[in-house]
Amino acid sequence: MKNADLFTTETVDRGRPLADRMRPVSMETYFGQAHLLAQDKPLRIAIDTGNLHSMLFWGPPGTGKTTLARMIASNCGAQFLSISAVLSGVKEIRAAVEQAKQAQAEGRQTVLFVDEVHRFNKAQQDAFLPYVENGTFIFIGATTENPSFELNNALLSRSRVYVLRRLEESELVDILKHGLTDTHSGLGLPVSAISDEQLTLLAQAADGDARRALNLLEILTDLASAEGQAGTISDELVNEVIKGGTRRFDKGGEAFYDQISALHKSVRGSSCDGALYWLARMLDGGCDPAYIARRVVRMASEDIGNADPRALSLAIAAWDTLERLGSPEGELALAQAVVYLAVAPKSNAVYKAFNAAMADVKESGSLEVPLHLRNAPTKLMSELDYGKEYRYAHDEPEAYAAGEQYFPDGHEPRYYQPVSRGLEEKIADKLKRLRQLDEQYNNDRGRK
Repeated sequence: MKNADLFTTETVDRGRPLADRMRPVSMETYFGQAHLLAQDKPLRIAIDTGNLHSMLFWGPPGTGKTTLARMIASNCGAQFLSISAVLSGVKEIRAAVEQAKQAQAEGRQTVLFVDEVHRFNKAQQDAFLPYVENGTFIFIGATTENPSFELNNALLSRSRVYVLRRLEESELVDILKHGLTDTHSGLGLPVSAISDEQLTLLAQAADGDARRALNLLEILTDLASAEGQAGTISDELVNEVIKGGTRRFDKGGEAFYDQISALHKSVRGSSCDGALYWLARMLDGGCDPAYIARRVVRMASEDIGNADPRALSLAIAAWDTLERLGSPEGELALAQAVVYLAVAPKSNAVYKAFNAAMADVKESGSLEVPLHLRNAPTKLMSELDYGKEYRYAHDEPEAYAAGEQYFPDGHEPRYYQPVSRGLEEKIADKLKRLRQLDEQYNNDRGRK
């Protein structure tokens, strides 16, 4: 959304953080999310007409979820109640319901905003349902996690999900300029106090998070004032403020699984540069390198397999190197393994064969082991023909017992289909030769 100077005229508490003071109070002062709030979009139409519905805001931190909920309530003249799933329990939920009922009796709507709603357990989420359905309040939940994983189906089905996107660098620069120059709620400094290049650095360090951007700006101006740089802030000071900032990465959260998925798919897609990028993103975000090492071993087995069996050895060696050297020295071995896996010939033939075998075993049940494949360590077992007529492969031509049956009677599936890449091309040739020997053996037996 485009910026405009439309703020309330109330006295601003200068002791509050800049990010809180600069919180927008109208659609005209709200930055970003044009895909939801442009004039022709359903959410904007619902807000402008006052025709509200229960909704879930899903997006990264600092994208305006809480602010948007507040503005919706204000724009529609509704009472705004806010509870946090981190700090609240059944007592707070009941108190909010009572306040909403009182407002309803007075003919006024209530918007109940639940921050971090994914942290409520199933029972707490279910507690909202009757009041959502009977219109006691309009429910608005905010979450940084995928609602389809974290929320009950009952609550999810009664709410419309709106996805808020990380703010673009240009939008963050606009927010920073407004926070810098606004004389009512902002810092009230001239736009020349910070160069465009320095504002861009702050925006980049904020990584799509408006709250973080304004916090960095406030820290920077406070330090500049303390060091006598209020008029001309040095690049060194800016770099000191933004130093150590990490990219968005929530261990165990949505970003975590999105990024490991991107790494795996880059390796599978033979993009060594893409794989290195996502490896670096995860390490930069604080991911445990040992977790990545485990996943790299999985990639070697699942996506390279017997097309290049060295890939699995290299992946395990990288993991071992990481354990011996630690971080950050051992991370180079991870990079080496990731690049090798990305450029190696690909085959998921073993992966598919294993899954097919598991599915077959579950479907076919407990078929008996053929007698000739059974071991006979006792006299009784020998008398029962355990191991009888077993052919020792090493004593056969080409060390292969042509025509031998290694499945339960009447059961002979074929799971493994090597691809025509890497070593599996030679494996396919070997299997073809062995099947020819089987066919020749069976034909010879048929002629006798």
